[in-house]
Amino acid sequence: MEHYGGRRTKAEQDAATVEIGYALCSAAFAAAVVFGAVAGPALLFDLPRTAELLLVRAGEIVAPVLFFARVVSVLLRFRQPGGLREPGGLSQPGSQPSQPGRTSPDS
Repeated sequence: MEHYGGRRTKAEQDAATVEIGYALCSAAFAAAVVFGAVAGPALLFDLPRTAELLLVRAGEIVAPVLFFARVVSVLLRFRQPGGLREPGGLSQPGSQPSQPGRTSPDS
């Protein structure tokens, strides 16, 4: 997506659609897990009323904040040049990490 103001190719549109879907699904999963971890004890165990209320309210606050933060972080990382990287953290295909003791392919 290097050209601003121009039309996107079909591949760029598809990549953006997939990235948005990934951002939303991973954010929903993370928010559900955090809500369950924070509010779960209040829903499973017989706790004092104040503790139940506090845990459920904390879960209701933390989960949406985490959801929003996850969506924004995934989409900003996608938007940055070189934001899509290989699982090993290498941005260029065929590039090698600069680690002591490793030889480069042309040596």
